[in-house]
Amino acid sequence: MQKTLFLGDEALAQGALDAGLSGVYAYPGTPSTEITEYIQGSKQAAEGNVHSKWCTNEKTAMEAAIGMSYSGKRALVCMKHVGMNVAADAFMNASIVGANGGLVVVSADDPSMHSSQNEQDSRVYGDFALLPTLEPSNQQECYDMVQYAFDISEKFRIPVLMRLTTRLSHSRSGVECKPARKQNDIHIPENLRQFVLLPAISKKNYNSLLAKQDEFIKHGENDGWNFLTEGSNKKYGIIASGIAYNYLMENYPDRQVPYPVLKISQYPLPVNMINKLAKECEELIVMEEGYPFIEKQIKGIVKSNLIVHGRLDGTLPRAGELNPNLVGIALKMEQKEYYAIPEVVKPRPPKLCDGCPHQSTFKALNDALEGYTLGRVFGDIGCYTLGALPPYQSINSCVDMGASITMAKGAADSGIFPAISIIGDSTFTHSGMTGLLDAVLVDSPITVFILDNETTAMTGGQDSAAYHRIESICKGIGVNPDHIKVLLPLPKEHEKNVAIIKEELKYHGVSVIIPRRECLQTLKRKKK
Repeated sequence: MQKTLFLGDEALAQGALDAGLSGVYAYPGTPSTEITEYIQGSKQAAEGNVHSKWCTNEKTAMEAAIGMSYSGKRALVCMKHVGMNVAADAFMNASIVGANGGLVVVSADDPSMHSSQNEQDSRVYGDFALLPTLEPSNQQECYDMVQYAFDISEKFRIPVLMRLTTRLSHSRSGVECKPARKQNDIHIPENLRQFVLLPAISKKNYNSLLAKQDEFIKHGENDGWNFLTEGSNKKYGIIASGIAYNYLMENYPDRQVPYPVLKISQYPLPVNMINKLAKECEELIVMEEGYPFIEKQIKGIVKSNLIVHGRLDGTLPRAGELNPNLVGIALKMEQKEYYAIPEVVKPRPPKLCDGCPHQSTFKALNDALEGYTLGRVFGDIGCYTLGALPPYQSINSCVDMGASITMAKGAADSGIFPAISIIGDSTFTHSGMTGLLDAVLVDSPITVFILDNETTAMTGGQDSAAYHRIESICKGIGVNPDHIKVLLPLPKEHEKNVAIIKEELKYHGVSVIIPRRECLQTLKRKKK
């Protein structure tokens, strides 16, 4: 069968389409963005009228997908790992209401924090919600597993979590595709109270979820994606999950590992397989990308005196990505000496694009703040976070999506004046609007900059939910229209912009300043 070259993200997207997908719901976040973008550009998806518009945030995406599952259709939800925090309320309760049509949640984790605030491990959410979790090792498994995920979602009538990592999401391999299935017909749940979480119903549904846990384990051992391969050398038993399994196999080009290997790609953990490995081997080595998730859990499964190596005991690094060399060192294999990385491809500090509108905004803000003490500007998540670095050094925080407004309010509550927030247009509609409402309700003396480059720039220029809506949103929330100012962030407007900013900084109430100029990268693509 002919193979197609796919990114891991693209393989998963095509697998979902071929599984009879009716809708994908997502907010862009690296390394998950390409899943939705692939579906948006797919002729197959267009012909099948597959919904693929971006959502305002991960919570709304999760809730919309639950609605599609309620109707009996198959729905996919995509986000990066920190997006799971935003979707957690709906995700956790989805485990209790269950699913009708297949419901698959994809979280793309970012070990080593290539473009993220942390390197949290989404498998914890699957365990937290008591849901099956799948972790592919390669692009073919991304394609095959998402179809399997939809099947077991409908078999057990529960959502299923899939966990990718950056290296898998953004690397390519050949993938064999299967004939596409047709989409489900609309069918409302037989139990019309299934999705009603009144306490009496919740208790019943929760007990039902608990009763399924043994079934999940048996299914993963007998019909799922966990495999135990025998080995002649019982010194070590190796447990490898996800892409760490690939790193293991790269140390054995002939694919012949001398030790028994348990490949884990499906959770809950396969208890019988782990116990069999533990009884046969002197020591266990756990290889996993992210947290020592398996390593911690198996210590409650195997006999207490068995030696278990992994990230906790320093056999593998506690933080960051794994790679074949680190895995080889853990196995005490001799590693080759590689050439140094050429200077031209060494990591370099990121910077704003030449001519970026944010440059003019930061210069104007810095000039307007002359005479004030430092440490009063609260930043947010986006390209403009680079304003914390030289040459601007304009912002003093970056915590989570939307935190700039609420942090500025908290600082103002403590007596800092003026307290300043800097947030992007897409981040504002993602999770900044509620913070602005908090500030309006108490007439907090803060100045909020909503940097409007008319796109979701940091993740590649996706549509922004804020497009042509920011002023009306601010007015609707209750900001005084006299203190909603729109600036043109260009060098020639510098003196005018500085004067407006200085005036608004003096105001003892909620002020919103909107520097508006289109992102240059988005503009270039439009011109092409």
